[in-house]
Amino acid sequence: QVQLVESGGGSVQAGGSLRLSCAASGRTFSRYAMGWFRQAPGKERAVVAAISRSGGTTYYADSVKGRFTISRDNAKNTVYLQMNSLKPEDTAVYYCAANFDPLLITRLYISGAEYDYWGQGTQVTVSS
Repeated sequence: QVQLVESGGGSVQAGGSLRLSCAASGRTFSRYAMGWFRQAPGKERAVVAAISRSGGTTYYADSVKGRFTISRDNAKNTVYLQMNSLKPEDTAVYYCAANFDPLLITRLYISGAEYDYWGQGTQVTVSS
């Protein structure tokens, strides 16, 4: 079992940057594929980015490609989401999620239904 705690959210003007962090408890973080999701008011939760256990495989939603970067540090049990060139439409609650996958180090997951554990979320607000 793993517990996830996000941090780094806040308010920023359009064009600005934020770096989200998600710290995981436990000693088996490297066995989890990780993802970042977001949910805006009145909208369904959607994947933003995902990363494999090894960090060698990544996925980005089309809306954030070229602006966001997902990374992980298995030694620190932490996954990051660097967000640059932020837009008002990026405003949402951002969640990190973990999928326990002891077999495949290169696989990633983009469906929320495939994730076993979720953080409490962190608010990101981008003003124009």
